[in-house]
Amino acid sequence: MTGLSCTAQTVKLDYYFNHETRKVANSQPERFHYLWTETDEPGYSKWGNWFKQQGFSLDTLGTAPTAANLKGAAVYIVVDPDSKKESAAPNYIQQKDVTVIAGWVKQGGVLVMLANDSANVELPHFNLLAGAFGMHFNNDLQNHFIDDAHFEDGAIYITNNPVFPNTKKVFMKDVCSISTTGSAKALLKNKKGFTVIAAAKYGKGTAVTIADPWLYNEYVNGRLPIGFENDKAAQDFISWLKKQISVQR
Repeated sequence: MTGLSCTAQTVKLDYYFNHETRKVANSQPERFHYLWTETDEPGYSKWGNWFKQQGFSLDTLGTAPTAANLKGAAVYIVVDPDSKKESAAPNYIQQKDVTVIAGWVKQGGVLVMLANDSANVELPHFNLLAGAFGMHFNNDLQNHFIDDAHFEDGAIYITNNPVFPNTKKVFMKDVCSISTTGSAKALLKNKKGFTVIAAAKYGKGTAVTIADPWLYNEYVNGRLPIGFENDKAAQDFISWLKKQISVQR
């Protein structure tokens, strides 16, 4: 076997490009937003627990990706890279980062990129990475509505979808759309026909784009009305990711 070892099935969550902080009572900054350990609404603790239930171990990457620190990871997740609105000194994705990550995917890694609507994510540099795999986060706003009385405006109905075989209805609010070229294909579209999840094979690996941070605690199913199945979607998605992991790497 060459390349990455898939025996541990480690899922590594980026803490470098997304590094939001806030001041707490003692005025010291603390990390928040899309963390494995974060159990309140903006955290990924529920998603992380479902990964563990399916045999993954959780890890984080607090520095720029390199061939060495990605080695051994089966899945690498990059979510909502910081803009200057979110960080005084954001770590933008650079071409050298794209080269490293693309090389890792080519050897069998599974990359998941989760964006946001264009007002709440740094898209130009993120698109350097997505573009390496034939995908592009568009500068638009989809599934927009104002208050909780309009949850149905964020509904996406699912039928005969190989990624989400056990899921019939999911929720996404205030997302961008995704364009695809080459071998990249849409995996899920909203009610208006805009792509919100896409993927591409790249060498031995797979790259996935999602138009929203999506699977954080608030919406799996912390605040969703009965009928929405983001919790099922999260677990279906993990199962699908497992199938993308290359055996021979």
